[in-house]
Amino acid sequence: MPITSINPATGKPIRTYEELTPEAAAAAIVQAHSAWQSWRTTPFSQRAPLMKKTASLLRQRKSDLSMLMADEMGKPIAQGIAEVEKCAWVCDYYADFAESHLAPDVIKTESTKSYVSFEPLGVVLAIMPWNFPLWQVYRFVAPALMAGNAGVLKHASNVPGCALVIEQIVKDAGFPAGLFRTLLIGSRHVKAIIEHPLVRAVTLTGSTPAGKAVAGQAGAVLKKTVLELGGSDAYIVLEDADLESAVTTCVNSRLINAGQSCIAAKRFVVVEAVLDAFTKRFIDVMKSKRVGDPLTDGIDVGPQARHDLRDGLHAQVLASVEGGATLLLGGEIPKGDGAYYPPTVLANVKPGMPAYEEELFGPVAAIIAARDEDDAVRIANDSVFGLGGAVFTKDPARGERVARRLEAGATFVNSLVASDPRLPFGGIKESGYGRELGPYGIKEFVNVKTIVVK
Repeated sequence: MPITSINPATGKPIRTYEELTPEAAAAAIVQAHSAWQSWRTTPFSQRAPLMKKTASLLRQRKSDLSMLMADEMGKPIAQGIAEVEKCAWVCDYYADFAESHLAPDVIKTESTKSYVSFEPLGVVLAIMPWNFPLWQVYRFVAPALMAGNAGVLKHASNVPGCALVIEQIVKDAGFPAGLFRTLLIGSRHVKAIIEHPLVRAVTLTGSTPAGKAVAGQAGAVLKKTVLELGGSDAYIVLEDADLESAVTTCVNSRLINAGQSCIAAKRFVVVEAVLDAFTKRFIDVMKSKRVGDPLTDGIDVGPQARHDLRDGLHAQVLASVEGGATLLLGGEIPKGDGAYYPPTVLANVKPGMPAYEEELFGPVAAIIAARDEDDAVRIANDSVFGLGGAVFTKDPARGERVARRLEAGATFVNSLVASDPRLPFGGIKESGYGRELGPYGIKEFVNVKTIVVK
């Protein structure tokens, strides 16, 4: 079945690609496993220069890569360039620190020698989404390959060009032929790939339903998974917050990538003492953001990645309003061919509404009133998700105390939630399990082997 990429800003097809046959996909896995046989014992001193070359190629090609992301999923050019730079950063980071992160851990026992060795597993399947089509993949590629693994990528079907260019860059950097392969296949073939005997583990970034399905399929054949799933991050604004700074940060987090980010701020839990002032300022800043063609300079919000995603988001807004939420801004599908949706603000959001219970994957903000700090923490934790969260207060010590109380994989004080190659990233509850990035992420797909010498 052909795979066609469609420009979400125009609704027009870009290019059609031939899907791999199941036999060709299986052959690619065999090739990756074959390449891994020698790569697994290649010293870090030889791996690192190839990863450094990858970073260099990304920086050299960032203009073309940002244009490709704009065409395939609507990311504004400036945001695309920033994404490519971040991909280069993670490659540099693991080139520099993979060896120290995976150094044997000596543990004293009665034996002559005892230690823990971290050894590669083999071929790891990465199932990746369209919203950060390069970053989501490179934060897997860099640690996985530096740890001595091989990789195969099943990318989202609306970004096939991005998927193929990632494989090309790995080749151009000089990694062994076939060590990393892109599999242009539909979702219906994923189960067979997971079950392939040479695939040793699976990592997925995507929706919670997709994560549950993949975890079930991998569990049935006893293969490890790392899942980074949906989020409905709560940003708590306390009565002593610097409102101007808090609003700027909250709006930027809500609108990054047109709101299509698992760690974008989605629920704004504001104590009643500053609710009116926060809401007024928040609406003013949201109104100031420019929506339009991602290829145009100065655009803050591009289109949603697909029309069906835009329409699903709008349905969530309508259902929330029907349930009693107040629409303060936006909430109407604009005329035209593109999959655009305006910055939208909902107030009086309560339990039972989609804006309270579900992930809103687009530029829609839900403002929720809280009586005080304790009530704000209760509301923030009243979610099936647990990916990230933030707290705004002029008292850093207070912010840290509140951050420790939030049920999430990452909490930030007076800053938006963001991934960083140096820090572990991932969620709890229905936001998934396992960690990417930092020293913890590179150890997810290794054999933690105990070695004892008497």
